[in-house]
Amino acid sequence: MASRDTGTEDLLADLDGGVLTLTLNRPQARNAMSDAMNQALARQLGEAELDKGVRCIVLTGAGQGFCAGGDVKGMNERNASGGAALSVDEAIHRQRVNQRETAGRLFAMPKPTIAALPGAAAGAGFSLALACDLRIMARTAFLTTAFAKVGLAGDYGGTYFLTQLVGSAKARELYYLSERVSAEDALRLGLANWVVEADELTAKTREIAARLAAGPAVCFRYMKENLNRAMAGDPDECMDMEVTHHVHSASTADHREAAKAFVEKREAVFTGR
Repeated sequence: MASRDTGTEDLLADLDGGVLTLTLNRPQARNAMSDAMNQALARQLGEAELDKGVRCIVLTGAGQGFCAGGDVKGMNERNASGGAALSVDEAIHRQRVNQRETAGRLFAMPKPTIAALPGAAAGAGFSLALACDLRIMARTAFLTTAFAKVGLAGDYGGTYFLTQLVGSAKARELYYLSERVSAEDALRLGLANWVVEADELTAKTREIAARLAAGPAVCFRYMKENLNRAMAGDPDECMDMEVTHHVHSASTADHREAAKAFVEKREAVFTGR
């Protein structure tokens, strides 16, 4: 396992076997976001997108939580001191850029992404988990939008991702009432893909991530774009794009290897070409 310098202790990064694990590392604050964390996460995701050595990305949290979202204590301190020096327009633009480079990049990343939740994902932390392709939750973890409880409308793409996953009515319920969603309920609603005991979370995450990292990278890139387009695209446009990507996939070395392995009744060895 090779550790990567993120420039801050608020985010840890390790690459092992093609799996880049990014750990939100403020356990004393339930991994609430800091400016340093957000900026480092954006940099790491930007580099990972172009790094051929990264085949899968895991986002998780240190300690007993995933991410509590924005640092409400810090917000209160800024409010008490008269607020930040930025104008409203500057603050909006800055956050738009950061959201695109974090939650937006997780969603559009041409590589599989996994959120591994050892504990609570709340507010923007919930949004980051929803931006990933797959979610694995410890049985004791829970999800909550939490925004209404602190008088905020919500950010980091959560309203979009949640609506796509559970439908408009359920998304409105969860945003308006900020109720907790247990791991079992998350699994039932389709918000979680797997629920495991807390001491099995790391092993299950490694298992799934390793399978994805060993998979056909070019195919996964096209597949993810198809699936993302299908969330809001026109059916004919999505089917046309599927054909383009399918034909391109058929020309890859990974496809040829998979076809040969099928005939030879063995596991394919993918190289991402």
